[in-house]
Amino acid sequence: MEEIRISPDYNWFRSTVPLKKIIVDDDDSKVWSLYDAGPKSIRCPIIFLPPVSGTAEVFFQQVLALTGWGYRVISLQYPVYWDLLEFCDGFRKLLDHLHLDKVHLFGASLGGFLAQKFAEHTHKSPRVHSLILCNSFSDTTIFNQTLTANSFWLMPAFMLKKIVLGNFAKGPVDPKMADAIDFMVDRLESLNQGELASRLTLNCQNSYVEPHKIKDLAVTIMDVFDQSALSHEAKEEMYKLYPNARRAHLKTGGNFPYLCRSAEVNLYIQIHLRQFHGTRYAAINLDMVSAEELEVQKSHLVNSANDQ
Repeated sequence: MEEIRISPDYNWFRSTVPLKKIIVDDDDSKVWSLYDAGPKSIRCPIIFLPPVSGTAEVFFQQVLALTGWGYRVISLQYPVYWDLLEFCDGFRKLLDHLHLDKVHLFGASLGGFLAQKFAEHTHKSPRVHSLILCNSFSDTTIFNQTLTANSFWLMPAFMLKKIVLGNFAKGPVDPKMADAIDFMVDRLESLNQGELASRLTLNCQNSYVEPHKIKDLAVTIMDVFDQSALSHEAKEEMYKLYPNARRAHLKTGGNFPYLCRSAEVNLYIQIHLRQFHGTRYAAINLDMVSAEELEVQKSHLVNSANDQ
């Protein structure tokens, strides 16, 4: 199987972290699948949201590394939701079910767009403390598919898979990127027609992020300098939308840097989460943070408060 090639850690991940299935809607067919690893005493974990082609497994390298450093990490896979309001309502119910008040969200591509829309949707009673947006976008019109978005539900699975595969890198890539693409193709094959059609609908139906509703969130924008499905214009739009965001640039990594450049991605995630150490929104077990780092963080928080 292709998935074994990507990393020996994948088999370890599958054998040590149990996959949970949770229903929070009245409709029993809507099942959230997730991996929840790390200390359960942490009430503000980091949650990973996959792209159109992804499942909860695609972030296995982040789950293994971050939990090893003491973080609580949840990687999930969405049920079939056909509109953004329905998704946001379902995700809010999931957080309630898991007894999580606020969370940090890492979203890749569609996952990043959904993370922004959820933060926007809950801005009056905030559930999102920070965002890491990887190869993501803020306006679905960049895909020029808004007119066809309402017809994805009619298309057979093989046609939907062809649409998604059209965005995968073509031409020569390095071995790690080739393995990442193979892994994602394998994950794509595991999705049924309803899962794919609903995700493509969310990805392409006419919608955009309203930045004034989430302007106070800590944001890191993570993107790559080589070929990806995201246009230069879409990246520039993200920078304009979040002028104060931290930028995490990867020289290479394609569409799936969390798989093929996991060490760099994990480091950027750690840097992003470090700003919350010593606060009630820390995603890490305090025992794993040095006293020196906590002192530095506390003085930084005091200085920030004095500046306001």
